[in-house]
Parts: sequence; C-alpha cells; structure tokens
Amino acid sequence: MRLIFVATGDIALPAFRYLLENGPLPLALVTQPDKPVGRHQTLTPPAIKVAALEAGIPIFQPEKISEAFEELSALEPEIIVVMAYGQILRNDILTLPSKAIINLHASLLPLYRGAACIQAAIDAGDSETGITAIHVVRALDAGDMICAKSIPITADETGGSLHDRLAELAPEVMAEALAKIEQGAADGVSQDPEKSTYISKLERDHGRIDWSMDATSIERRIRAYDPWPGTYTTILEGGKPKRVKIFPPTEISDRVIEPGVVVMDEGLFVGCGKGALKITSLQPEGSKRMSTSDYLRGKRPERFE
Repeated sequence: MRLIFVATGDIALPAFRYLLENGPLPLALVTQPDKPVGRHQTLTPPAIKVAALEAGIPIFQPEKISEAFEELSALEPEIIVVMAYGQILRNDILTLPSKAIINLHASLLPLYRGAACIQAAIDAGDSETGITAIHVVRALDAGDMICAKSIPITADETGGSLHDRLAELAPEVMAEALAKIEQGAADGVSQDPEKSTYISKLERDHGRIDWSMDATSIERRIRAYDPWPGTYTTILEGGKPKRVKIFPPTEISDRVIEPGVVVMDEGLFVGCGKGALKITSLQPEGSKRMSTSDYLRGKRPERFE
C-alpha cells in the first residue's frame, strides 16, 4: 500500500511511528514549515518531522500543501492519512490518492467537528470521547465514518492527559481503517448533520474565567483548557488589572460566596454562580507557578474578576 502521511501536531506521532514499525512505510511526510518558538523565536521543527528525519522518510513542508502537488503526485499514492495537519485540503489533494484520503479526528463524530475537539469533550462533561477515521471531503470533518474507538474521560482528566491518551488510541483506529480500505470495505457511514457540533480554534483569551458560571462548569473548564489555552482571572493591583493563571486540580465546594469574591479560610475559595472553587495552584503575572499557600503569604486578594 503506497501511503503518504500528512500531519503536524504531536497527537499524530504514535500513528506515524506505528507505520514506521509495522508498515506500510510512508512514502513521505507532509508537515507544516518550521515555526519560531520561545522567547528567542528559535526556528523549531515539528516533532513528527524529527521522527521522519531519523527514519529517512522524505519530508515536504510547503506553506500550502497544494504547492507540493506535483511532487506528491509523482509518488503515486494509493492512500493519504491526515491527522492534525492544520490546513484545509483542496480538490487537487483530495483526488490525488487512487484509493482514499482519510482523516483521524479526535472526537466521536459527528460531535465536535473542528479544532478544539479534545477540550470540548471535557468542558461539556462528556463521559467518553475517542478517535474517528473518516473519508476527507471539502466540508470540515464531515466525511463518511469508516470506524471509531472510544475511551472514558476520567474525573481528573485534563486537556493534556486526554490528548496523550487519544494519541495512543489513534494507531489502532488507523490500522482498522487501512485494513478496511485494503479489503474494499471502507465506504463508511454518513454523519447525522442533526447531531453535529462545531468547535472553533481556541485562543488564549478564551481562557478567562467567568465566575458567574457554576463551580462544576468552571472546574471542568480549568481541566479542559490545561495546558492550552490555560485559564486565568484578574486582580487589581495599584488600580491596574493583573492576570493570575489558575491550574488544576481545583475542588468544588457548596459554600455560598458571591461570584468572584475570594475567601481565605483553610485555603483560597472563590465564589461562583453556584457553589465555590478551592484553588490549589496559580501563577501571578510576572511570577512563577506556586501553591495558594505560598501566594497568600504576599497577597490578600478580595476579588477575582
């Protein structure tokens, strides 16, 4: 089976490594260009590119994947596997493989089409999520479903831990989808548009905590948005708002406190629309991450905004 792998995000690494170890060996990897990272903006390759280099797999890093159409076409792929690539694929790429182009999506479709599917499942309080293999079409994550596998979402799940568990699930789903394609049994099942939901890309400002929400919802969001985009609140210092990052775990309390009001009584409690949250770990702007006990040695906040 002649296969090209198209991916950028770390969630695709286990699936790519599965192919390196078990086959079919990818003809090439297509990934995003190296990006500047960190304070010094050092040009850094995606981790999957590093894995491809170590394995001697040819690599393409076009600004837009269609720019590499001729080179990819010359490889005569039968299958293209896409996971967390970060670009919309145009018709020239969609029609390039002779058998199929499939996507490994980190949700149980048709729920949570779009970019922030992992965070969305935790944020909504779902009991499970999974990986779905679908045929790629022009509409976002809307192709027919080839197969899917689910895993439970634990009570202490974070966006980071769920990302890693889904990454480890992806090779199993990919292997089943490829076997079905090889057997000619991968027509797939249509998604029910009535049940579909869409989740847009998260930005850092989406992590601002709304203390008018109930404590259960805020607790889930803090876990869902860890490590990205993170959650934060603000306090006033010298008349200026300062950000304070909030980290999991937090503890839900049935204490009745006005939303946003801070109570320091056997810990740091913040009032919510219903109930309260006990904060255990935070990071004031310009400081390192610390426990609330360390934070309260130098601060006496009255309210989080």
